[in-house]
Amino acid sequence: MRQSWLERSSGWYADAYGTSVYRVSGTAGTALALAILIMGQCVTKCKNPSSTLGSKNGERESSKPHKRSSSHKEEHMSICGKASGEILVNGTKKGDASLEASQPLAVGVDTKKKEQGVGAELSSLQRIEELFRRYKDEREDAILEEGMERFCDDLCVDPTEFRVLVLAWKFQAATMCKFTRREFFEGCKSINADGIESICSQFPGLLNEAKQEDKFKDLYRFTFQFGLDSEEGQRSLHREIAIALWKLVFTQNKPLILDQWLEFLTENPSGIKGISRDTWNMFLNFTQVIGPDLSNYSEDEAWPSLFDTFVEWEMERRKSEEKTDCIPCLGTDHQSRDEQT
Repeated sequence: MRQSWLERSSGWYADAYGTSVYRVSGTAGTALALAILIMGQCVTKCKNPSSTLGSKNGERESSKPHKRSSSHKEEHMSICGKASGEILVNGTKKGDASLEASQPLAVGVDTKKKEQGVGAELSSLQRIEELFRRYKDEREDAILEEGMERFCDDLCVDPTEFRVLVLAWKFQAATMCKFTRREFFEGCKSINADGIESICSQFPGLLNEAKQEDKFKDLYRFTFQFGLDSEEGQRSLHREIAIALWKLVFTQNKPLILDQWLEFLTENPSGIKGISRDTWNMFLNFTQVIGPDLSNYSEDEAWPSLFDTFVEWEMERRKSEEKTDCIPCLGTDHQSRDEQT
């Protein structure tokens, strides 16, 4: 019995004329059978236009021979004669087929680039993992004080210098002398570094970034939170820690009034228990708005009360210095008068 359709499960197919049956196994055989069947239908259609091979009912309307008119020949030439020209057997133009054929290559190139990018990222993460393990604590999955000291030694920086503060800012560290795994990994990725040398190479750029007004403001506010002991739930900085952090954060752009402010905090320990977040943040505004002579300061403005006390203390100190400077002058005047008499 003649079989006219491809049976995928058995691998049987009929040729274009239904005169013989072949068995092809495997995926490649199935694809070959399909191609031959399609080609056979095209040839059959060209030879016998009335054939309904491939139609829904699968039956031939007539087996009688037909006279080939000139119009039929033209149709035949238009359908089959361009097989070697513009039209392929599936009706696709040659130009379109060439374009479709080139697309898989382009996709392959993009895929290769993505794979290379993923591979590079995985390699970088592995180096960050190795770096983290070099300094992490044996019991806790974090870099603690001892590991931080070794980390700073390898970076050739002092743990108390400004570059370490900037690095902690970029790592968004929550606590001094500690990097969690997440902070370390995210921080290294944010500065595009995965080793000691690459971190060191980023320092000049990070220092320049910290000079920008908006970036410095973010660094300044980070420093307050960084100085708090989160485990104890602190809400204000101890006076000594605040003084040290003010010196540190203003390393690159020291305000003219900073020394007097820190001296005031040092000489009045009993009246200053701690530095609140509001006082810390407002001091940056104070240095930007109030001149070094303090002449434009007004108590009527919404400054923290500690600033009122500081301005009063500083003005009294300057007056006393002026008086002290005038005493030697008066002594010199009396001496010159006595010599004249």
